[in-house]
Amino acid sequence: MEKLDDIDLKILRILQKNSKKTTKEIAQMLNLTASPVYERIRRLENKGYIKKYVALLDKIQLNRPITAVCMVSLRYHNEGFIEKFESQIKELKEVQECYHMAGKVDFFLKINLQSLDAYHEFVRLKLSKIENIGVLESYFVLKEIYSTTEFFI
Repeated sequence: MEKLDDIDLKILRILQKNSKKTTKEIAQMLNLTASPVYERIRRLENKGYIKKYVALLDKIQLNRPITAVCMVSLRYHNEGFIEKFESQIKELKEVQECYHMAGKVDFFLKINLQSLDAYHEFVRLKLSKIENIGVLESYFVLKEIYSTTEFFI
């Protein structure tokens, strides 16, 4: 992996805070012209440093105020069972994040839904239908203290 210079890192920091900044605006912030900034951004995209651009939505405005964290332990742990679980969990649109873990649990899921009743229905009608789940523990966020998508670079 190539080493990023200070200008590349500054561009990434700016885009993390606001990906709607134009090339011209970024160039002005860095006291550069737009053309080299444009080329650097394209290179950062092509090399995979920038994966995609997204809008972060407000879960309250969208009526998804309940954040649940599910800790899932599988009954069987061979490669086929793990791959099948991963493919099945990707099909559940309610699941925003899924991490394969080391430790007491196998998977960590983050889910935002309208209500506890909606979460109950999700578990009953969708999550419980996935084969090989041994233990499912649910935790509910009482208050979001801090959340960011930014990397410290």
